[in-house]
Amino acid sequence: MPRTKTGVKRRRKHKKIMEMAKGFRLHRGHTIKGAKEGLMHALSHAYRDRRTRKRNCRKLWIIRLNAALRQHGMTYSRFINMLMKNNIELDRKVLSKIAVHDSGVFGKIVDKVRE
Repeated sequence: MPRTKTGVKRRRKHKKIMEMAKGFRLHRGHTIKGAKEGLMHALSHAYRDRRTRKRNCRKLWIIRLNAALRQHGMTYSRFINMLMKNNIELDRKVLSKIAVHDSGVFGKIVDKVRE
């Protein structure tokens, strides 16, 4: 059986790693070992932060809602409680968009909830 060398496969693997590490600085962008290490960290952070982003967005919506509701003389927790009791199914994302972009409609929603 002839001896096989890993020339082509290794080059393909290295090329793939260097493609993914494009934009990395110093040895992380120029050497295979550094690029591999940088990619491991970058990919793990990307995976983790895709979940963190969802958390941060929800926090932002709640903060925006609370600020808009304070102008109408109501707190966030009371508003959400009344929404549930009145079976109004608007989520926090939609409510915060309405509060930011169309305060008149948001005021009507608050009045409807108060009744």
